[in-house]
Amino acid sequence: MSDTPVIDASVGVFFASDKDLRGHLAEPFASRGYPHTDVSWFAPVAGPRYTPGSELPKRAHPGSDPVATGKAVLDEQGADIAVLHPMTAASTFPDWHLGTAVLAATNRMLVERWLDDGPYADRYRGTIRVNPNDIDSAVAEIEKWADHPRVVQIGIPMQSQAPYGRAQFRPLWRAACEAGLPVAVHIEMGTGTRFSPTPSGITRTYAHLAAYQPLTFVWHLFNMIAEGVFESFPDLKIVWTDGGADLLTPMSWRFDTFGRPHLEQTPWAPRIPSDYLPEHVFFVQGMADGPPEADFAAEWLDFTGKADMLMFGSAYPSWQHTTPDSLPSAWTAQQRAKVLGGNAARLYGIELPSVTVSTT
Repeated sequence: MSDTPVIDASVGVFFASDKDLRGHLAEPFASRGYPHTDVSWFAPVAGPRYTPGSELPKRAHPGSDPVATGKAVLDEQGADIAVLHPMTAASTFPDWHLGTAVLAATNRMLVERWLDDGPYADRYRGTIRVNPNDIDSAVAEIEKWADHPRVVQIGIPMQSQAPYGRAQFRPLWRAACEAGLPVAVHIEMGTGTRFSPTPSGITRTYAHLAAYQPLTFVWHLFNMIAEGVFESFPDLKIVWTDGGADLLTPMSWRFDTFGRPHLEQTPWAPRIPSDYLPEHVFFVQGMADGPPEADFAAEWLDFTGKADMLMFGSAYPSWQHTTPDSLPSAWTAQQRAKVLGGNAARLYGIELPSVTVSTT
């Protein structure tokens, strides 16, 4: 496995502090109050919020130092390339003007501090964050950064005030396709304006929340299919970065079962629902995704074409931090090569050294 190229498709990036963020904002936003990234309804099940060893001097936020992150993810963990995803609560701010300003400041910090400077800049790739509650500004932000050679995707929040199949988001998908960039959907940190994570309200514990969260991606994805998003935008690629690939097979089977006899009801999406998955839908492997060590893990990964959709992501510096060694041992060598780097290289257009994988 050590000879297999590795792309870490999910590395969290933070401002060092509140002061650091405000230093990137102009008035009237620099002196405004806003929810903090680390203030949320739930805490992790046990232990610290961030992985041991990610602490930084002077109480800087874990994941805010490009050199420390590079040493951890690239040198020690062994990734060849790291795809960075700035973490924020801004996309769910009730004041969407403020949210847009924070996201623009975040993108500038990402590019200047991580992608254009430092010893690991050539091995970092970036996600620019845009606000789906402010479509015009989101499109402008995409156009601003689309030509940067190390910007490889657009980031939006999992928590949305409407499912992403709705017509209001179409200018966002059009801009992504025109820029040639996939769109990564990530659970937003902190608190803000959002729907409850379940149809019946807020969950009682973090464990319940973690179990229900993948259903949010199912709702977004199937709504996008039913509303014809992928039919209208055949080049659109969506990355679900918080796991949940293990739910794709049973849920898509159900969707096909009920959707197949009623395709005439959706003439704008005339194909069987699962036909829209290949080359449109990607996942980052989550810590809780299963089946982890089952004997049939390799067979399960091939169901619904998941072996061609799944990408490794460490989630550094989160407490859910994983390494390539945590992938199911029952996977075949070909599956591991695809998940560790092959799928991400294809999606992001990253050149990696070719590796001959044994079939045994």
